[in-house]
Amino acid sequence: MKSIFFCLWVASLSFNGFAQVEITENELQGHLEFLTSERNAGRFPGGRSNRRVVSYLKKDLKKMGVSAFDLGYIQKFRARLRVEKGLDKKPIVKTSNVVGFIEGNDAALKNEFIVLGAHYDHLGLGGPSSRSDKRNTIHYGADDNASGTAALLEIAEKLISEKHRLKRSIIFIAFGAEEQGLLGSQFFVENPLVPLSQIKLMINMDMVGRLNPEKHVYMGGAGTFPDVVNLMQNLGESLNLTPIVHAGAVGGSDHVSFYKKGISVLGIHTGAHPHYHTPEDTLDLINIEGLKQVSDYVFKTVMRLSTTHYEMAFINQD
Repeated sequence: MKSIFFCLWVASLSFNGFAQVEITENELQGHLEFLTSERNAGRFPGGRSNRRVVSYLKKDLKKMGVSAFDLGYIQKFRARLRVEKGLDKKPIVKTSNVVGFIEGNDAALKNEFIVLGAHYDHLGLGGPSSRSDKRNTIHYGADDNASGTAALLEIAEKLISEKHRLKRSIIFIAFGAEEQGLLGSQFFVENPLVPLSQIKLMINMDMVGRLNPEKHVYMGGAGTFPDVVNLMQNLGESLNLTPIVHAGAVGGSDHVSFYKKGISVLGIHTGAHPHYHTPEDTLDLINIEGLKQVSDYVFKTVMRLSTTHYEMAFINQD
């Protein structure tokens, strides 16, 4: 009798541990605190702080059970940095994308991939892309794009707990050097870890931490694959969100690199604000509850597309 109760107790612990894998505000907050810390000095490409962030992302993907490709979790590349007007010499630094995947379970559909991405870099101490007159001041990039990176990690963790349901495979990419001209995503599509023909959709999260009181979630590229406007509106409304779906516009950020290769995309953000590319883009202004809602929204989107036979076909918007 004791052995039966013991087995039931162990089973209960296992079930509860599995059921508790959720996207949480506390974990989002923890990732944001690390990414926006003074020590990481604005996450500029190259150097010690860049390596520290890459190591953090790699360890988290490995810990949660996301699989690595043959090269490991780190895809190294060289980035040519932007400089102030009038300067000819553009330094070249070493940086990385951080990449992992979950393999689907369907014999055929597991060879189709959905990419979920977010860039982790920012402006460091400012530089030519800064909109501030403050020089040599940390640009924390809490919304741009610690928010998307934190969401990426939390969504990956929840998807791992649902991997038995996945038909299609999912690739997670934290891009480097986006602020230098989409360099990380450009490097990936020129050096893909799976054939580009097998990537059916790229979902990008860039600045998803400032959900407004109207709960607007904006997205570009919605016209690049079938019936996505209805899909995103229905899923958003189920989470008490108000999707603003631009079917005819692709927008900016790393998903554009994939679109240029004939891959359907969805670029998700929560809107512009006056702190964009300034030192005032700080953690205290992040809407943590809203970030969780957006993360849940993206999770539900990925689940709908990866657990069904949803038609995936590229529609050119040019």
